[in-house]
Formats: sequence, C-alpha cells, structure tokens
Amino acid sequence: MKVIVGLPAYNEEKNIAPLITNILKLGYDVLVCDDASTDNTSFIAEKMGATVIKHNRNKGYGGAIQSLFNKSKELKCDILVTFDSDGQHNYKDIPNLIKPIQENKVNLVIGSRFLEEKSSIPKYREIGIKTLTKIVNTIQDLDVTDSQSGLRAYDKQCLEKIFPTEDTMGISTEILIKAIEQKLKISEISVKISYEGETSTQNPAVHGLSVLGTTIKLISIKHPIGFYGIPGIVFLSIGILFTILTLTSFAETRTILTNQALLAIGTIIVGLVLVMTSIILFTIISVVREKH
Repeated sequence: MKVIVGLPAYNEEKNIAPLITNILKLGYDVLVCDDASTDNTSFIAEKMGATVIKHNRNKGYGGAIQSLFNKSKELKCDILVTFDSDGQHNYKDIPNLIKPIQENKVNLVIGSRFLEEKSSIPKYREIGIKTLTKIVNTIQDLDVTDSQSGLRAYDKQCLEKIFPTEDTMGISTEILIKAIEQKLKISEISVKISYEGETSTQNPAVHGLSVLGTTIKLISIKHPIGFYGIPGIVFLSIGILFTILTLTSFAETRTILTNQALLAIGTIIVGLVLVMTSIILFTIISVVREKH
C-alpha cells in the first residue's frame, strides 16, 4: 500500500526538517502543504525530499487539508495520514494508526488523546474538545472520544467519497459528518500529544466557534425541514395566536395594542422566512441528490 503522510504547514521551518526525516525513515512518502508561509518551510521541505504544494495565499487549516486530499488522489495513494507540523504529534504513532486500514477493518482512523484515562492536554482544551465531541456524537450518532484530532488516517474510499469544503478548523467535524453519510467505518487508537514548546497557535475560542459553526451549517443543509421548517411553523403559530388576540382585543375595545400587533407581525414574518428557506433548501438538495 502506498502511504502518504500529509503535513499542513505554516511557518514551520523549525520543525519540518526532523519531522520529514523521521517519517521518511518509516518508509512513507511525505506531502507538505505550505499554506503561504513567509519563512523557508517550502525550501526545507523540498530539500528533505518531500512533495510540496504551495498556496499563494493563506487558506487556513481547512484549505491545507483540502489540498492534501486532492493531491493525494492525484498521486494515487492508498492511505493518507494527516499529521500536524507543529511538533505535537509523534511520528512513531503512524504505523499503529494505519494498521486497522491495512487490515481492511475500517476506512478512517482517529488518533485520540482521550482513550487513556490520563492526558497531557491542558484542562481548558480538554473540556472544550470533549464538549465539541459530545455535540458531534449526539448530532451524528457517533461514538468517538476525540472528534477534533488532526492525526488521522484515511483509506482510498475516504479520499474518493469525501470532498471537504471548510477552510477553518471545522473541517475535522465536516469530514466526520460526511464519512458517516457515506457509511464509512471509523475507529480510534490511543496517541499521546506533546504540548511543550511552540505548538498550536490556534485560539481555542476561535477553534470552538468555527467547529460549532460548521456543525450547524452542515446539519441545516442535511435536515432543512427539521432545522428551518419546524421552527418556522412554531413562529407562524405564535404569530397567528397573537394576531387572533390582537383582533379580539380590537373588536372589544376598538383599540389596537401596538406591542402585541408588532409581535404578531414579527413572528409571522420570521416564520414565513424560515418555512420558505426550508422548502427552497429541500428542493435544491433533492435536485442535487437526484443528479448524483
């Protein structure tokens, strides 16, 4: 099997050389996506023997992962391992990560930080990641412990069936959601992550918001009737109720309660917008699915 280790990299000249050397020693090909670095990341990676993709502008973590997916398919690889370039991941975990795929047991393997009881991850990050994971598990009927891990292995089916589009950190969630939709098998192995020195610079709050935003967007597209239609009907019902109350009050007193009337109009407008949005999205998605 042809195994490619994909490294999303932005200004990683301090870490990239030893990382590539160690991965090459394991017998795997290395693919680096230089996300418009301003240092010597690309130059060093090419000198070390890696294949390099260069972005003309910074596209973010998600954009780098998209490029790694696309290039890996072009290179006809059997397994793509995504591996952070900032020194957090241990290259020695790669053989165990790809083993379930090599044995044809699963399609996607996640390197989880939480399968073991003790974790070196800072507590605030642990709480945030576990909360996001619980949300993703609940919405998608998943059973994983680390939905935000960037250390993953994808087989050829994943590369052929999943087309990630997110530019943000939310791409990790997007891929899992799309993997479930494609009925791909997912498993996890335990890994240890280093948080010493200069590792991830991603703001945890920004990370969390991007993941939540991605999750909400994907679920709204997948279930437009439930996401927009049902709340729309609720708003319409409330609007109709307040309209009846306003008309009843006017019939009895010949005066219009302004606040009540405005509430009736506002909720009816919101309800109509949500219902129309659900119908339009449902129609578009149905047409797209039929064409595929």
